Amino acid sequence: MTMRQRSDDRPASLGPTAFDGRPGLADRRGRALRDLRISVTDRCNFRCVYCMPAEVFGRDFAFLPHAEVLSFEEIRSVARTFVELGVTKLRITGGEPLVRRDLPTLIGYLAPMRRADDGGEIDLTLTTNGSALRALAGPLAAAGLRRVTVSLDSLDDATFRAMNGVDFPVDRVLDGIAAAREAGLAPIKVNMVVRRGMNEASIVPMARWARDEGLILRYIEYMDVGTTNGWRLDDVVTAREIVERIDAELPLEPADPNYRGEVAERWRFRDRSGELGVIASVSQPFCGDCTRARLSADGKLYTCLFSAVGHDLRAILRGGEDGAPLDTRLRDAIAGVWRVRDDRYSELRSEETSHLPRIEMFAVGG
Repeated sequence: MTMRQRSDDRPASLGPTAFDGRPGLADRRGRALRDLRISVTDRCNFRCVYCMPAEVFGRDFAFLPHAEVLSFEEIRSVARTFVELGVTKLRITGGEPLVRRDLPTLIGYLAPMRRADDGGEIDLTLTTNGSALRALAGPLAAAGLRRVTVSLDSLDDATFRAMNGVDFPVDRVLDGIAAAREAGLAPIKVNMVVRRGMNEASIVPMARWARDEGLILRYIEYMDVGTTNGWRLDDVVTAREIVERIDAELPLEPADPNYRGEVAERWRFRDRSGELGVIASVSQPFCGDCTRARLSADGKLYTCLFSAVGHDLRAILRGGEDGAPLDTRLRDAIAGVWRVRDDRYSELRSEETSHLPRIEMFAVGG
């Protein structure tokens, strides 16, 4: 069993057809614009050690004022433009998106959108810590949400409470997952960030649980996102180690990706009882296939999770008329940013890049 390697030998292109062969925007490396992650708030009710450590983001931390956060109508305008430019997947994120009041209203705005190339359904999904899913899974599904991803770093209650930073019990997240299943949100995916010295003992139990529950588990290498989580390379449990630990008890075999640009490297259990994946942005960078753009809660467009500077779309949304319709101004701005995109932080990760300013993960939704 070996970990598959990724490579990028495509020529740079600014043409209308991206590496996946479908019409749409391509950046300088031929990467398509297919996936928009929309942060609806920078606030979160957890203080996870790898994202919003409590010692930094305490009670007095100043989050965005309400007036600076995009309205649902503004988000709809931006999302519609991205879809017109070739985006086929919209993911709602935060902070914790379920703390945004009336979120089903936004889902209702986005669900009717259709792909620009063939008129098919947009892949509309949401990533959440699961704490409010018992109350909201039903309304979100009724509004048109298709599926959900839940962050869960351990089944061990003490470990989970320590990692979420607010002593939140694991049973309430498990109940939220049950609520999502009852609401018909499927498939349900689970994300587990693995940090050495904290939850690596949970790797195999989580795999066994997800397999038995029919869930798709994704392990995520602990990443150096932002500047506040105290990241050290020594704390990274690599994808290779994760797969080897699981394979020793639950034999695995590699599975082909579902599509070009898929973030997770897929593995299935040899008894065909399910699958899992690993996201290895530290040990096996996949910048060459990255198709994701990110919209922050205050309306800035980021073309990399490790970006320092965003491009202000809120100013266009709220600015005065300059003779061109709003849709045209948004389309021109987004296309202009994407066509010159050349990000590949994870491929270049080094001492030279480690000290560059980076936006915190909660601000752009991970």
